[in-house]
Amino acid sequence: MPLWLMGMTNAPFGMFGGILVISIPELLNARHVPESTISAVTAVAISPGLWSIVASPMLDVRFSRRWYSVVTATVAAVLLSLALLNLDNVGAAEALLVAGFFAANLYQSALGGWLSSIIAPAERSALSVWLSVANISGGGAMAVIAGELAERFSPTVTAVALGAVLLLPIGLFPWIAAPGPDRQLARDSFKQFFAEVIGVLKRRQVLLTLAMFVTPAASFALVNLLAGVGSNFHASLGFVGAVGGTGVLAAGIAGCLMFRLIDHLLPLRYLYLSIGVVGAVFTLALMLLPRTPFTFAVAMIGENIFQSAAITTAIAISFATIGQRNPLAATTFCLMVSVLNIPNTYMVLIDGWGYTWRGVDGTLIVDACASLGACLLLTIFLVRRRPSGNSRGDSGFE
Repeated sequence: MPLWLMGMTNAPFGMFGGILVISIPELLNARHVPESTISAVTAVAISPGLWSIVASPMLDVRFSRRWYSVVTATVAAVLLSLALLNLDNVGAAEALLVAGFFAANLYQSALGGWLSSIIAPAERSALSVWLSVANISGGGAMAVIAGELAERFSPTVTAVALGAVLLLPIGLFPWIAAPGPDRQLARDSFKQFFAEVIGVLKRRQVLLTLAMFVTPAASFALVNLLAGVGSNFHASLGFVGAVGGTGVLAAGIAGCLMFRLIDHLLPLRYLYLSIGVVGAVFTLALMLLPRTPFTFAVAMIGENIFQSAAITTAIAISFATIGQRNPLAATTFCLMVSVLNIPNTYMVLIDGWGYTWRGVDGTLIVDACASLGACLLLTIFLVRRRPSGNSRGDSGFE
């Protein structure tokens, strides 16, 4: 199977996320649910991105990762359909969405561990690109499909159809090689997982990678706030929706593909920090532009391009960290992705403080300075503690 098609199997994770952050708020708003409640539901529903790691060790034992991928995708699809059928009961819908997105996160971890174990080291960067493209395009496409179905069909037909659409990409699984399962017990895997975590914290290179991911060096969390300040740019709701849909989808794919043009320029760690620096300078430059709808579009699209490029680089680093024939490939991948999600949580609060302090300019200043400061400190640390090797081999760092 072509590598790009293999990467597109990550679309179910993006599909669930797209419905979660775009379609669900719209559907709840149509039911006159208060905005504060909608925001709280969204925040809780996306939380498995941080804590799903607690269950990841089970993905590496007893059954094959392909089996786990099929099961978790199926569970996510069923729970998504049930959540859509229970939107009139916000509490029940919220619980179903949390459980469903938990399954979707486990799906991505099982898939990442599976694919990383069957590709050659030279293919990691390309696979990182297509996994990111699948995530972004899946989310955008699913949001569009959900809107069209909701307008034309009954809630029951819409819910069942969206669940079925989410499962379509796993039809590619029979044509992807799948290593046999590790028959050890799950309890042994959890013991092995905690031992692996301790081992990770003793490895300087991996610890530095986690430090990069947990800092706001290249998080570009500003994209989570821009849609809410469109009025500051005199942008209409329709314009904000258009830019947040088609524009962001195109920008995300462009950022992923851009990685293929620049990944050879620097070692992966330095490339990740360079994206953070250039993106922060772009953020500061937005202060020089007038507050117009065009500036809003430039900000939204530009920030998404940089974020997509950074995420693609981070996935490449994660694959390099996993290496080949890693018995805890899915667990390690889940650890990396979970840590990568952390700054997107706390930087939203910090950027919000910046807005309270000085409006849009305050948000831009706080977000850019946090990124520049983190990149500077990490670069100094890299230069002073550079390992002796200069290879871009399995470590993916140098």
